[in-house]
Amino acid sequence: MAKKTFVADLAAGDSIQEIFAVSSITTARKKDGGEFLKLVLSDRTGNINAVAWDNVAQINATAAAGNFVEVTGLVSEYQKSLQFTVKAMAPVDPARLDPADFLAATAKDVNAMFRRLLRITEELGSADVKALLNLFWNDDIFVEEQFKKAPAAKLMHHAYLGGLIEHTLSVVELALLVSRHYGDLLDRDLLVAGAMLHDIGKTREFLYDWAIDYSDEGRLLNHIVCGILMLEERLAQLPHFPGDTALQLKHLIASHHGNREFGSPEPPKTLEALILNHIDEIDAKTIGIHAFMSEQPPGQTWTPYHRPMDRFFYIGRKNKNDPPEV
Repeated sequence: MAKKTFVADLAAGDSIQEIFAVSSITTARKKDGGEFLKLVLSDRTGNINAVAWDNVAQINATAAAGNFVEVTGLVSEYQKSLQFTVKAMAPVDPARLDPADFLAATAKDVNAMFRRLLRITEELGSADVKALLNLFWNDDIFVEEQFKKAPAAKLMHHAYLGGLIEHTLSVVELALLVSRHYGDLLDRDLLVAGAMLHDIGKTREFLYDWAIDYSDEGRLLNHIVCGILMLEERLAQLPHFPGDTALQLKHLIASHHGNREFGSPEPPKTLEALILNHIDEIDAKTIGIHAFMSEQPPGQTWTPYHRPMDRFFYIGRKNKNDPPEV
């Protein structure tokens, strides 16, 4: 059962009956106290915000997040973004669908990215660190079925198949640049290894067969805890691995979100951890905000309000002589 219309094809005024994945669903209140639904519908080309004003109980029962649904409704413009008003919704059996219609994938070559990570690993000076990393890289099932396929997020950045390896390599390349700049102030091997492993737990945090969602392990532990557990599994195979290096690698994973508010059990307490937090954030926000800006209709000078960052973003005018938006 092939999709004919994708999110990227939608325009204000379209009357649509099509299949989408439900990425999220929340219940909200109307001014009169009644309930309505806010949804995010998705396919491989992107997401569209949706609302359901009527048939709330039936639609809510149908649209459990992660389900595939056939939606009937109207596309309109709301606050300079497209919005889908749902009139009716019916469940769809995933067995009838092509997963490639719903899961976006990196445009980059995952095999080339992995070869680059292997070359960087071999260039490290520490035999112990190389041995540890190669326990991950020599595990074909882990590499082929998990690391090369996993997304780096559900929504915010690199939220597509292959997103994890793309994000990981980008952070590693930034780590190499910073290491060259600061030289002996940093333990290059430790920082690069931390960059390679900081998000490794996302291979367990997410499910990504039909749609990107959290696994039970991901919801109960999150990728930081999963990553430390995965590191400890490999360290157990290296009984002579230096204890201080092992502890610092665990700290790099534990602290890479920067502070407790953003999910790190401890803030960065080494130079390498401090740098890893910042370069991870640079890559995540650069890709995430660029994607948000790219989703806007042609001709827009500013994005809609970006709630996670609490601001609008300036896209710019293609022609500097264009008049400002009124």
